[in-house]
Amino acid sequence: MALQLYVGNKNYSSWSMRPWVLLRQAGIPFEEVMVRFDSFDIDSTFKKKLRAVNPLGKVPVLVDDGFAIWDTLAIAEYLAERFPEKQLWPQDVRARARARSVCAEMHSGFAALRNHCPMNIEASLPEIGRLIWRDKPAVRADMARLGGLWSELLAAQPAGALLFGNFSIADAYFAPVCMRIKTYELPLPADLLAYVDRVCALPGVKAWIDDALAEHDFIDFDEPYRLGR
Repeated sequence: MALQLYVGNKNYSSWSMRPWVLLRQAGIPFEEVMVRFDSFDIDSTFKKKLRAVNPLGKVPVLVDDGFAIWDTLAIAEYLAERFPEKQLWPQDVRARARARSVCAEMHSGFAALRNHCPMNIEASLPEIGRLIWRDKPAVRADMARLGGLWSELLAAQPAGALLFGNFSIADAYFAPVCMRIKTYELPLPADLLAYVDRVCALPGVKAWIDDALAEHDFIDFDEPYRLGR
């Protein structure tokens, strides 16, 4: 039985994007199960469909022959163990530990960036980005940390490489951040914006972006800055 990955709307669902990009970019076959957002109320269609496979009623969920794994880090670790030949983590023990550390930091941190700049791939909101940058010091702090983190990792790699050289879970993990940087035109040094462009050009990421742009749903509770699409 093929792997199944339950995801939400590609324009908005940053958590869904991570394992989808990881699977697609690594060339691991899977069946996508789209569960579109309608509401996050307990009795919503979205919650009812998800609770059939995940008691939390959230995306993403990976199902392997009837066995469900939720939480993006758990999914990433499961895939790395299930497909060791794909080398989803760096092979060097210290690089692997660092990659796990930065993914965990992304998983639990950068709250201001996530809260004030929700992922919205289709939108272009540079004017909102400028206001956020002006008025939200916590966002500026998150971006400073992100810039320092990426700079340190990329400095150890050849020019034009990804965070750990070849594509890894870390790049999939930061892909939604790259979407936010594009949407809100958040400032970064040129070399880090070049990394953002490299991530966006990855076939797995580009496929997600193309699907997001093809969606025509407007989810008002995921749209704090617009009244329509």
